[in-house]
Amino acid sequence: MELGMIGLGKMGANMTQRLVEGGHRVVVYDRVLETIQAAEDAGAIPSDSMADLVDKLTAPRFVWVMVPAGEPTESVIETLAALLAPGDTVIDGGNSNYKDSMRRAEMLRERDLHFVDVGTSGGIWGLAEGYSMMVGGDKAVVEWLRPIFETLAPAPDNGWGYMGTNGAGHFVKMVHNGVEYALMQAYAEGFEILKAKKDFDLDLHRVAETWRYGSVVRSWLLDLTAAVLAEDQELTDIRGWVADSGEGRWTVAEAIDQDVPAPVITLSLQMRFVSRQEKSYAAKLLAAMRKEFGGHPVMKESG
Repeated sequence: MELGMIGLGKMGANMTQRLVEGGHRVVVYDRVLETIQAAEDAGAIPSDSMADLVDKLTAPRFVWVMVPAGEPTESVIETLAALLAPGDTVIDGGNSNYKDSMRRAEMLRERDLHFVDVGTSGGIWGLAEGYSMMVGGDKAVVEWLRPIFETLAPAPDNGWGYMGTNGAGHFVKMVHNGVEYALMQAYAEGFEILKAKKDFDLDLHRVAETWRYGSVVRSWLLDLTAAVLAEDQELTDIRGWVADSGEGRWTVAEAIDQDVPAPVITLSLQMRFVSRQEKSYAAKLLAAMRKEFGGHPVMKESG
């Protein structure tokens, strides 16, 4: 099958390579020339602009967009909308807000263009392991794209699925990331408790390896945790500053909108905010309150 790929960051480049190795013809474009050259070396067909990419595809065209969510995605889709012809399809495989995907689908539909939103998970391991893909859009269009999904997935018959109409793919991926936040937080807290029990002098890597097999808490995240702990259990060179991509926030906001209690996901998001504080004013105020009502001692700032 033939596909255009716009955006050759790490995931886009790996997806391109997996598609080429799977026998698909892939035309690529990126603003960074070096990444286009690397994709060409892997067997992809280079283009020097989005217009050139569209010209090198045979109708009906399928163009997969893998650029950062927000304005970059908006700009690329608007440009493509002016270049493509009725019957062509735009696929957004990034982490767009599902509401934006619903709006973009309607905008493209007015031009007789199709839109498919694909929530994609797999990170840097997708090239070797395959990608989990949550797909939203017109079911008939998704069926046209089946060979692409079957190549990118861990196996043709698993790891990807049709979620529903436009927006459903990115909605499911949003909640997926919210759950991911909570799982990561639970592992992090559990290992901190283990590390704090000095009496046992626990080997945290050994604990992780033991949990990885047969345990009800085994998971790919635990596999990755074990790999990290094998290198340095003290995490000497890592600062405890944790970013959030936005999807955790969207998940919490959606839970509020739908009156659905989601305390664990919400708290895991809040803990990421805590990680970014060099000094917590709230913690200082808590210490001051304890001193006032109970006479508890406070620790003074050094220096």
